[in-house]
Amino acid sequence: MSPTGVFSLRSLRSAAVAALTAGAIAVTGSPAHADGAVTVTAKQQNWVFRDAQGREVTLRGFNVSGSTKLYENGLLPFKSTADAVKSAQAMRDLTGANAVRFLISWEGVQPAPNTIDYAYLDKVVAQVRAFTDRGIRVLIDYHQDLYSAHLFNTGSWYTGDGAPKWVVQAGGYPKESCGICILWGQNMQTNNAVRKAAYDFWRDRALTTSSGTVGVQSAYLTQAKSMMTYLRQQLPAASFDNVVGLDPFNEPFDGGLDGASGVEWEKNHLMPFYRRIRTAMDEAGWTAKPAFVEPLVFWNTWAAEEGGMTTVGPLGSRMVFNSHYYDGARLTLDVSAASDGTYTDELNEIRQRATSLGTAPILSEFGGKMTGNGSDRTPWMMRATYQAADAGVAGKTWWTTPAAGGNVLSALQWHWDIYNGRHNELMNFNPNKVKTAGDAWNDEDHSVVNTNAAGAVTIRLDQRVLDRLYPSAVSGDTLAFAYEDLARSGYAGAGTQTQWLVAPSSLPNVASFTQNRQYGVLVWKSGSSTAPTELHLPQSFAPATTTVISDLAAFTGIPATGPITTTTETGSTTARKLSITAPAGTHYALVVNTATGTAPTAAQLAAVRTELATWLTQKF
Repeated sequence: MSPTGVFSLRSLRSAAVAALTAGAIAVTGSPAHADGAVTVTAKQQNWVFRDAQGREVTLRGFNVSGSTKLYENGLLPFKSTADAVKSAQAMRDLTGANAVRFLISWEGVQPAPNTIDYAYLDKVVAQVRAFTDRGIRVLIDYHQDLYSAHLFNTGSWYTGDGAPKWVVQAGGYPKESCGICILWGQNMQTNNAVRKAAYDFWRDRALTTSSGTVGVQSAYLTQAKSMMTYLRQQLPAASFDNVVGLDPFNEPFDGGLDGASGVEWEKNHLMPFYRRIRTAMDEAGWTAKPAFVEPLVFWNTWAAEEGGMTTVGPLGSRMVFNSHYYDGARLTLDVSAASDGTYTDELNEIRQRATSLGTAPILSEFGGKMTGNGSDRTPWMMRATYQAADAGVAGKTWWTTPAAGGNVLSALQWHWDIYNGRHNELMNFNPNKVKTAGDAWNDEDHSVVNTNAAGAVTIRLDQRVLDRLYPSAVSGDTLAFAYEDLARSGYAGAGTQTQWLVAPSSLPNVASFTQNRQYGVLVWKSGSSTAPTELHLPQSFAPATTTVISDLAAFTGIPATGPITTTTETGSTTARKLSITAPAGTHYALVVNTATGTAPTAAQLAAVRTELATWLTQKF
């Protein structure tokens, strides 16, 4: 029986022994996706995620959510399980997302030095299941920003999240002050209280608490192991399979380099922590799940901080290179619009860094302002980020050099907050500073959704940016992929529409057929597996008006049977996926939304198919 309330660490250990003795936990409730578990495997010179059937997996979805930073929600993404179910269902239906980064809080798990809050963890279990029961994979993320809310005074311009009050009290930190700070992130560099607390964490400073002396990092590892053990016990087996791993520390920052460089700090302080967390994962029964480890937070931003784990040695398949990317310039001073190929270099750097570390990459945070100064640049910033995640070459050159695009990059956008604009958070526990607007945290407003007056979850960006054609599972190896979403530069259908993925004049039939249409191209090499290749099919691609041209078949109107068909996504009655069963060999599929323009003719399909067959031979 699951404990309900707050118990000591000793109680958790006793519960763990009892649960292991009792044997396996039965699966109850809605079915989870059968292929939820993923592993990191080599692919020629690169590394990718694969599912239980050996298919190459792309994880796409959102962070849920910044609400975990707020006390109004009890340091959880959702106020209730019902809200978690509502959010997960909307996400699956509206975007076809197959993964989320699920935020939890150290303070929520361990409110006192010898205490695990089981009631909190029971809510985590229930909210995680809202996603896994709908076929959505979950990355558990221990979130922190500026180390802890308890470092800040009630009148501060800023706040933090993460470490519990007892840690801050035991640390005895100086009065916090950021100085003249325009952005909250500057606290990591100029706020002495924030920096000293982080410095202590990385050096496992001994803290005197009401329960005796503990190393602060050691205490963190102990509670993390307890959390993981409990989740493994309480989640049904299929749901636990859908937990892909652990992000052990959001956006690590140094707190003080002691005269060393950033890369030396990563080697001497960050990596030892990750090795300790890897041991804790193994001891908690998470051996088969990778740790999604992050480099120094500013390693690839305009802050030009050293980092990126260039000196730590190979990570291997039990760790994933887990990076964030925010265009700090366009979020602040750069008024230029993002365009075709804007972020290929930045996201290729993430791909290359992972390759050199001998592991798979993931972009677990990216996003932009939805309101306020600079928000007019967000729609195409997000479009350009997704484009670069799909392929590491610009659309204008993709058809000429498709194989140069590299692996399709897994990417989870910040963030999906159904309470956006409807919060009631006392900033730094101050009843005179009640935050209701945006994300209710440090004046941010990044959520791509909110809830309308009728109670429905509503997308704030152009849905074409978020509901995308993408290869969720490829039988064999992906050789190339690109997608043209035709998303506009503004909000709610406003702004400019410009096609970025343009076929060259050397492919006249392809160019004519795809002009001013949403379309995607997948090239892959199938092996001996009989599992189908699957691509999420956006809502705008109605099966009756979707054209597929492949070496396997060519038609408009996806049939109910055959090698290429469509079915609903797990956990949804409206979201659909394209399923392609192919023999061993190299294959291509051009998927086009032909709801607009002249209806395709058999002659057009044949001409495009002939052209693509020649293109495939020349490029692969």
